Amino acid sequence: MVRSGNEDSFFAEADSRRGVFMVADGMGGHAAGEVASEMAVQIVARSLLQIESVMQPDAAERTAQSLRDANRAIYDRMLAENDKQGMGTTASVLVLSDGHYLVGQIGDSRIYMLRDGALMQLTKDHSYVQEQVDAGLLTPEQARYHPYSNVITRCVGASESVEPDLYAGEARIGDVFLVASDGLTGMVDDRRLQQILLARSGPGRIVDTLISEANGRGGLDNITAIVVQVVGFDSPPDE
Repeated sequence: MVRSGNEDSFFAEADSRRGVFMVADGMGGHAAGEVASEMAVQIVARSLLQIESVMQPDAAERTAQSLRDANRAIYDRMLAENDKQGMGTTASVLVLSDGHYLVGQIGDSRIYMLRDGALMQLTKDHSYVQEQVDAGLLTPEQARYHPYSNVITRCVGASESVEPDLYAGEARIGDVFLVASDGLTGMVDDRRLQQILLARSGPGRIVDTLISEANGRGGLDNITAIVVQVVGFDSPPDE
């Protein structure tokens, strides 16, 4: 509702065997931010689409390396082009297969899982206010409305190297995953996200509702959301 340009990028591709879902929220001003987020999505998705299963031994390392590769490519471009100074992006990626999930995370875009009615945030923000919450200096509610709530402490492309956080776990039929930029999670609190994700409707309609909700509360940033409903898994022939 406020910004003239969109610095978010996303990727979503799934079949009955495997799904790859990613949101990247760029920074660095119009053009630079959208370039950074688009580069991250292209590099990471291209790499992760080659992973057959999150259960293969190198899946986690390949996920981490894809984010490191994106970081280096964006950093090198920032150094090479004057109009790209200060550009960077968040990156949150979810891979689903074989009844399990694998998550790679840099920045403050988030991934949630709704299971049996309970909403869990799988990722942890790399942000100033999250560090203050961890130190006991802010409550989560105070952090939401803090003037520095948009200051992130780790991103893709700002420095020569970066290390992603990785998370893994079991995925079950009936689980719902949400991958979103802070244009959504900064405007809509977790309780309301939970209520919307519990709706008995398709993921497209839920995404529309999420974005309308964020815009209705001010829409101060670009809003990107991917909703994944797990309805089944194809198992390998030997299982």
